[in-house]
Amino acid sequence: MARLRSGLRNSRQKLQEGLGGLFAGRLDDAWFDTLEEALISADVGTSTSGKLIAQLRQDARREQVDSPEALKPLLKSALLRLLEPLEASLTESGEHRPYIILFVGVNGAGKTTTIGKLAQHLIQQGHSVLLAAGDTFRAAAVAQLAAWGERNRVPVIMQEKGDSAAVIFDAIRAAKARGIDVVLADTAGRLPTQLHLMEEIRKVKRVVAKADPSAPHEILLVLDANTGQNALAQVRAFDDALQLTGLIVTKLDGTARGGVVAAIAGERPIPIRFIGVGEALEDLHPFNAREFVDALIE
Repeated sequence: MARLRSGLRNSRQKLQEGLGGLFAGRLDDAWFDTLEEALISADVGTSTSGKLIAQLRQDARREQVDSPEALKPLLKSALLRLLEPLEASLTESGEHRPYIILFVGVNGAGKTTTIGKLAQHLIQQGHSVLLAAGDTFRAAAVAQLAAWGERNRVPVIMQEKGDSAAVIFDAIRAAKARGIDVVLADTAGRLPTQLHLMEEIRKVKRVVAKADPSAPHEILLVLDANTGQNALAQVRAFDDALQLTGLIVTKLDGTARGGVVAAIAGERPIPIRFIGVGEALEDLHPFNAREFVDALIE
């Protein structure tokens, strides 16, 4: 909890700036308007902020609250109800072996680093892991994943030449031959507006299904929290293209835009498997809605 609070410090301060003095004011329509503006400025988003305010007005009437200070716990409760449906930890299923997880996202979101951290997390749970260096467009990404493989002492399937789908196909075959529990497959970063690359990632998904008709078992979008509302646009685009099963939100420690998690919950409630609040291996946490809200609003 201490690491989470530390990681969300910037986002908490940003929200508190907008709420500054607000809970000591007078409870009226202007007060609710000011609160809505504060939520929007904290990247909660226009639509979701409006829904939260409507919920808060309803809660205030039901609880017969007549002072702003008494509304703070109601605001936290409203946020918690919004975020709880996103709380769904990654569960490696014994029904599928190997359990194949495909990672997608834009360049710079932290896919490769997240894969390395998740490999360590799975190893600590007793699973065997194999990495697929499917970001064949960036030699640095392949080298980075190879370094994570060495650090975690897990095999890495890579090719000097070849496309992403071919590398991942080979990795799945290798995992089956070796009795590996989980395959973590990297892919090249792409913007949602790069239509030819979005079609390519669909091809990767189809090829994975050829290697294992039940796969991929998870398609995780890695999001950089620094991108704020643009992260929501990424969620929409990648979900429409691939039917995402989960999200990993990284770099929450370096941004004041953590409110975007609430925006995602309000508009495209896809489970958040993990959040990243630092560079260390232990800074990749399963998402816990209550802890997140407590760290965001004091």
